[in-house]
Amino acid sequence: MKIVKRLPSKITSVLRLKKFDQYIIKNFLGTYAFAILLLMVIVIIFDANEKLDAVLTAPLYDTVFKYFLNFLPFIISQFSPLFTFIAVIFFTSRLADRSEIIAILSSGITFRRLTVPYLACAALIAALSYVLSAYVIPPANIERLEYQNKWVNDHSVTAGNNIQLQVRPGVIAYITRYDNVSRNGYRMSLDEFDGNTLVSRLTAENIRYDTLGRWHLKHYTIRDFSGVQEKLTTGNSIDTLLNIDPRDFLISAHDEETMTTPQLRDYIKRQKARGVANIQNFEIEYERRFAMTAAAFILTIIGLSLSSRKVRGGMGMNIGIGLLLSFSYILFMTVTSSFAVSGLTPAWVAMWIPNVIYTFIAIVLYRRASR
Repeated sequence: MKIVKRLPSKITSVLRLKKFDQYIIKNFLGTYAFAILLLMVIVIIFDANEKLDAVLTAPLYDTVFKYFLNFLPFIISQFSPLFTFIAVIFFTSRLADRSEIIAILSSGITFRRLTVPYLACAALIAALSYVLSAYVIPPANIERLEYQNKWVNDHSVTAGNNIQLQVRPGVIAYITRYDNVSRNGYRMSLDEFDGNTLVSRLTAENIRYDTLGRWHLKHYTIRDFSGVQEKLTTGNSIDTLLNIDPRDFLISAHDEETMTTPQLRDYIKRQKARGVANIQNFEIEYERRFAMTAAAFILTIIGLSLSSRKVRGGMGMNIGIGLLLSFSYILFMTVTSSFAVSGLTPAWVAMWIPNVIYTFIAIVLYRRASR
C-alpha cells in the first residue's frame, strides 16, 4: 500500500520537472530566435545601405541569393554567443521581475537544478553553431566573397612575385612571378638539398598550372650534382606533380572563412611544413570556432547568474549589464586576436584568454546567485 501511495507523487514530481524544463527551454530558444530575427532585419537594412551602389548595380538574384542568403548565416555564427547571452538576460529578467524564479525555487527546485535546462539549450546552440561554422557556412562564404569581390571591393589576390616555399622537406620552390588568372608563371626553380648540400636544381622559363594539380614546365633545365660532377638535362616541355597549389602562396583576405574545419586544419599543417609564415589568420579562425562554441556555456551561466534576482532597476538594469558584459567579451576577443596576428602569442592562447577570464567571472557570479 505504501508503494502505491508513493508512486503517484513521484510521477507528479517528474511531470512537474518536465514541464518546468519545457517552460525554460521554450522561453530560452524562443527569445534566442527572436533576437536573431530582429538583428537580421537590422543587419539587412544597414548593410544594404552601406553597399547601396552594389545593390543597385548587381543583378537582384545575385544580391539576394548569393550575398544576403549567405551573409546572414555568417553573421549569426559570428554573434551567436551574443544572441545567447541577450536571450538569457532578457527572458530570465522577465521571469525574475514576475517573481517566477522565486516561485520555482520555493517549490523545492534548487538553483543548480534550475541551471540544467539552461545548459541544455546552450549545448544545443553550441552544437548547431559549431556545425554551421565548421561545415555549412564556409562553402556559402565562397559565393558571398565572390559577390563582394565583383560588386563591392575586390580583395582577391590573383598574382604574386618572388614566391618561395618548401614543397617537401629538403625541396624548395621559387617562382619569380605567377598570375592565377592565366595560370601562368615565369622563371621557376626547384632546388633539392641533402642536408646543406644541393643535389639537384630544376629551372624553367615558363610554368602553367592545370585543374588536375599538374604543372607544365616549358624550356626547362635539370642539373644533377654528384660531388664535383654535374649531369645536365634540357627539354622543351615536361609535366610534373609538385604537390603545391596556387592557393598555398596566393593568400587573399578572408580565405580562411571559405574552408571547413578539416580543410583549415590540413591547410595550416601543410603551410607550417612548407615554412609559410603568414598563416596567423587561418590559425585564429580555426581556434575561434572552438572558442566561440565554449563561449555559449560561459555566457549562459553569467546571464543566468546576473538576471535570476529581482532588482530595483527592473529588467533594464539586468539587460544593460548583460549587454555591457557581452560586448566587452567580443571586444576582448578582438583585442587578444591581434596578439596572435602580431606574433606575441599563439593563436590558441589568444582565442582562449577571454574564455578563461570569463569562466572565472561566471564561477564567482554563479556562486553568489546560488546563495
